[in-house]
Amino acid sequence: MKNYNQYAYMSTPLKPLYGMTLAQLQSLCAELAMPRFAAKQIAGWLYRRGATDIEQMSDLSKANRAKLSERYCVGLTPPVKVTTSADGTKKYLYKTSQGAAIESAYIPDGERATLCVSSQAGCRMGCDFCATGRMGLIHSLSVCEILNQIASLPERETLTNVVYMGMGEPFDNMENLLAALEIMTAEWGYGWSPTRITVSTSGVGRELERFLESTSVHLAISLHNPFHEQRAQIMPIERAYPIADIMQTLRRYDFTHQRRVSFEYIVMSGLNDTPQHIKELCRLLNGIKCRINLIRFHKIPGSPYFSPEQQKIVAFRDALTARGIMTTIRASRGEDIKAACGLLSTTES
Repeated sequence: MKNYNQYAYMSTPLKPLYGMTLAQLQSLCAELAMPRFAAKQIAGWLYRRGATDIEQMSDLSKANRAKLSERYCVGLTPPVKVTTSADGTKKYLYKTSQGAAIESAYIPDGERATLCVSSQAGCRMGCDFCATGRMGLIHSLSVCEILNQIASLPERETLTNVVYMGMGEPFDNMENLLAALEIMTAEWGYGWSPTRITVSTSGVGRELERFLESTSVHLAISLHNPFHEQRAQIMPIERAYPIADIMQTLRRYDFTHQRRVSFEYIVMSGLNDTPQHIKELCRLLNGIKCRINLIRFHKIPGSPYFSPEQQKIVAFRDALTARGIMTTIRASRGEDIKAACGLLSTTES
């Protein structure tokens, strides 16, 4: 059993080491008059060997461990609550250093196990169909708080994939997102293949090109409606960053090899599931190698939207597939514990 007392930091002035990049650890070592190679040793203990206490870093000298311990801790915190769905999905609740709450969802599926992580407590995007958006933005997560959802997950060793599709807009926390992705994919960090990671955005256009240039992980765009005015009614970000402009940026990049771009499409009855929407989707996505993931709308209190019958979603999928767009229907997981797409919210936690 891990000794989490060693890595609680919310009530201590100690700064967390977890979430620091190799460059940051090298700067730390220089500041503390520690040898430069110690940075890689610390990174190894944090990201490969699972240290929960600075004293476990046995290849650092006793004096250097003491220096670190005066100002730093490992910095991880355990989940404070877990809720298990009838389908095996688990929703974990974490407290942040600022006293807010965030949720992540662990989704086992045969040999595949995916963790849906949050990048913010709440969200300021205000999407009309999303419970998280109703919370507003409380604060963005630190790199430590983002990676803590992975590092402190009881099922961490079973993980095959991580998706940034939890609470918050990842591109609204770009600096910390990029640092977290660097740690996850670097040789000195987790050493994961970028193909195991997907980042979802509602379309913060000013950050899209930077993300595509800086990373090799998969990209998912929350689309939900191909028509400008209709999309703007349910996704205010459309006013600032029209989806047509997002497509123009995507067309400059190659998605034919390892990196994949997909479009998330929550299907809402009468709102975005007509033949006209199929035709416009085909026009909008023309020339982009991609897939569309259809998602059944999950009802949230006070929402005027409804999901179509399953047979209509299937027909929508088949119509898009017949027109040459790879289209899948995402299985709904964890709806009974409010862990499914669009349901994460800590308002009542």
